[in-house]
Amino acid sequence: MNLSLKFKWTVFAVWLATVPISLYVVYLYFPPPTNIDWSEFIGLIVLAIITTIFPIVINGVPLFFMQWVNLAVFLKYGLFIELIVFQIALIPFLYRAKLLKPDLYRIPWNSIMFFLVSFISGLFFILIGGKFGSLSIPHIVVFGMIYLLVNTFINHVLLKLSLIFMKKRAPFLTKDDYWDYNSMLFTFPMGLTLYLLSEYVGLIAFVLLGMPFLIVTQILRMYSTSERVNEYLSMAAHFGHQLGDSLTSDEVVDLFMGKTIEIMPVDHAYIIDIVNGQLQFARSHENGVDTAVNVSHENILKTPIKEIMNTEQTIVYNQQSEWISMGAGFLPFATQSIVMMPISRNQKMVGVLLLASNKKKSFEEYQIRILDLLCSYFAVSVERSRYLEATLNKSERCGLTGLYNYRYFEEQLTSKMQELLDGEMRQLSLIMLDIDHFKLINDSYGHQSGNDILCDFARTLEEEVGNRGVLARFGGEEFVILLPNVSKSEALQLAEEIRMKVQFKSFEIESDLSVNHIREHVTITTSVGVSTAPEDCDSSMALLRNADRALYVGAKQKGRNRVAEYLKT
Repeated sequence: MNLSLKFKWTVFAVWLATVPISLYVVYLYFPPPTNIDWSEFIGLIVLAIITTIFPIVINGVPLFFMQWVNLAVFLKYGLFIELIVFQIALIPFLYRAKLLKPDLYRIPWNSIMFFLVSFISGLFFILIGGKFGSLSIPHIVVFGMIYLLVNTFINHVLLKLSLIFMKKRAPFLTKDDYWDYNSMLFTFPMGLTLYLLSEYVGLIAFVLLGMPFLIVTQILRMYSTSERVNEYLSMAAHFGHQLGDSLTSDEVVDLFMGKTIEIMPVDHAYIIDIVNGQLQFARSHENGVDTAVNVSHENILKTPIKEIMNTEQTIVYNQQSEWISMGAGFLPFATQSIVMMPISRNQKMVGVLLLASNKKKSFEEYQIRILDLLCSYFAVSVERSRYLEATLNKSERCGLTGLYNYRYFEEQLTSKMQELLDGEMRQLSLIMLDIDHFKLINDSYGHQSGNDILCDFARTLEEEVGNRGVLARFGGEEFVILLPNVSKSEALQLAEEIRMKVQFKSFEIESDLSVNHIREHVTITTSVGVSTAPEDCDSSMALLRNADRALYVGAKQKGRNRVAEYLKT
C-alpha cells in the first residue's frame, strides 16, 4: 500500500500530541519510586538495548526478546519507568529495520504501538491487584505471567489491526506469532530471575544474566546461519539435479531465474547477455512480476553494470548511496542493495546476473557464495543445452532449406497418428507439394539457382503455414505439411492458398549458366495432394501414400498447378 505524504505527517503529529503528554500523565498517576538505584537503572537500559541489537534468530526469523528485560523493569520500578525503557530500546530496534526515508513514519508509528502495548498491559496488571517491588514468589509468578500474556496478546492484536488498516492481508495467527507466544517460555523465567537477582545482588545481576544471554544469542545465530547455509546448499543441489534434465536453453534460463528469485532476498532480478560485445536483457523480474526491459547497450552502461564490465568480478553494494553516482538507469527508484555477478564460460564473461533489493545490507556473505555456485551451474547448463540444441537441429533439419527433414517428419507423423487413434485429436490432415517442372529450372539456370528456388519456396511455405502444423522437406523438390486437428476442407483451403501464392510470386535467381551471372526473376507452380485421417485411412503410411497418390494422379496427371484430394475408390 502506498501511503500518502499527508498520512505520514499525520502519524508524526499524532505521536507528538499523544505520547509525550501520555507519559506525563502516567508519571503523575503512577510515579516511579524515589529510591531508584541509577547504576542499576542504567544497567537495565544497556541490557535492553543489547537485547534489541542482538536478537535470537530462529529459522531466519529474528526474535527480539525485549520482554524479559521489560518484565524485570516493570516489576522493579513500575509502569512509567518501563514505558521509558521500552521507548529507548525502540531506537536500536528501528535501526536494525534499515528504514528508508519514505518509511520513517514507522518510527512514531511503532512508538505509539509500543506505548499502547506497555500502557494497556501495565494498567491491567495494576487493576487486578499486581504490586511493584514485591518479593512474594507466588505473587510475582502469577501476576508476572498475566502481565506478560496480556502484553504479548495486545501486541499481537495491534499488529494485526495495523495490517488491516494498511490493507495488507495476513492470517490472524502466523508462524511468527507462534514463536512470539512460545518465546514467553524463555522470557518469563529470564525476566523473573533478572528481577529477583537484581534485588538481592544488585548490578552484578546484569553481568550474570546478560553474558549468558549474549553467548546463547551468538550460538543460536551461528547455528541458524549454518542451518540456512545447509538449506541453501540443498536448494542449490536440487537446482543442479533439475539442470541435469533435458532442457532447452530458454528453459534453463527460466529455471535459473525462478530458482534465484526463490532462494535470494530480492525485489528485482536481471539476466543480461553479452552478444558480440553488446549488452542485452535476457530476462528481467521486478517487484514479483516478469517484465520486459528495453534498454540500449549504451544506456545499460550508464548504471553500476559498467563497473562489473571493467572488473569482471562480483560486486556488492549495500545501499543506494554507494552506487547512485554511477546512474540508476533501468533500476527501480526504491533499489538499495545490489549484487552483480559475472556469468562466465571457458573463463570468458558472457553475461551478468544483477540482483537488487529495496532493503539496505540485504545480501549476506554466504548467500553470495551460494549465488556463485548457482551461476556456475547455470553457465555450464546453458552451454550444454545450446550444444545439444545445435546438434539436434542438425539431425532434424534440412541443411539446405532449414525445414524439418524426412526423419523428423516421419517421427511426428507416427506420433500424431497414434494420438488420433487414442482419441486425443479428431482429425489429421497431410498436404504434399511438388514444384512443377523443377528439372527444367536446373537445366535452364543451373543447380545453384534450383537451390535458391527451393529455399525461397520453403520460406513461402513457412509464411503460409505458420504454427498450424509441421512443415518438412520430403526430398528433392517435394515438401509435406502435417496438420493436427485440421479437417480435409480446411487443408484443401490452405493448399489452394499456397498454390495461388506460389503461382503469382516472382522468384529471384542468379543464373549459373549465363556468362555475367545476371539476376533474373522466374515464376513456378506447384501441384498439391491432400489426404485426411480417419476418413481416408487409419495408419501413418497410408495417410502419406494417399496424399502422394492425390498429388500425382489428381494433380500432376491432370495438368499440374492444381490441388487434388484423395478419394476412395
